[in-house]
Amino acid sequence: MTDLVSNTPAPSLLVCTDGSAASQGAIEAALTLAQRRPYRILLLQVLEYNPGFASQAIDSLQQWEREAREGLQAPHARARALGLEAEILVRRGEAAPHAILAEADERRPDLIVMGRRGRTDLASILMGSVTARVIGLSPAHVLVVPRKAPLTFQRFLVASDGSPFSEAAWREALSRAPAWSGQLLAVSVAREEGEFPEVQGILEQMQAEADQKGIPLSTYMVQGSPDEALIRAAQLLEADLFIIGSHGRTGLTRLFMGSVAEQVIGKASCPVLVVKRRV
Repeated sequence: MTDLVSNTPAPSLLVCTDGSAASQGAIEAALTLAQRRPYRILLLQVLEYNPGFASQAIDSLQQWEREAREGLQAPHARARALGLEAEILVRRGEAAPHAILAEADERRPDLIVMGRRGRTDLASILMGSVTARVIGLSPAHVLVVPRKAPLTFQRFLVASDGSPFSEAAWREALSRAPAWSGQLLAVSVAREEGEFPEVQGILEQMQAEADQKGIPLSTYMVQGSPDEALIRAAQLLEADLFIIGSHGRTGLTRLFMGSVAEQVIGKASCPVLVVKRRV
């Protein structure tokens, strides 16, 4: 009898870094998750340059590329030491988001993993422009990792407002929690008392679906402004992963992301998994 060997490649994590301390959390998060489920680690650094000056600065570009590769050697070695497949990708591009999305389109990663801000972003902004554009334009889900965020990945908080986008986040949470060995929590926000019945109905439906799948779930209703209430709930429940849709019920799909999602991503102290709705 001949044993059948699967040729299906391991799922991958496209880890975006610019070599700064702000993006180090993305590397650490990817390595942490890969110890729970084998992932291929794709370490990507995009070198932004003006193509109009490229021919005049070819030596500088080549040196810049060598330095980027050298900077990725340490995380590459750590991944290999964990028994993981790993690859260093250094790409040149006029705009980092476009280069990241092109790589994602070619590689089809399970997740894009990136920091909340990059080397050149101001600390006063909620999130960097590269991260915001990648979230808005990527067909893949994006894990945003704040600098110095806890990376235990044990308590997963999923937010729902009953919209198709939060429904996608809920489906992803039902899949990720068992696979990543996390405890699943669900929260929905009522802006005022008149919304209590609707919000309770959302949570009851989530509870019924989790029970049907045999997945333990704790549900919570909170009141207030959605972004502030969600951040407060994450803190009180000690969530170490927030799972949220890229837009909410009132978010316009033509925008990069909904305002509530932007506030949560920018203010959460834990990593945020932004789930893109599949259409």
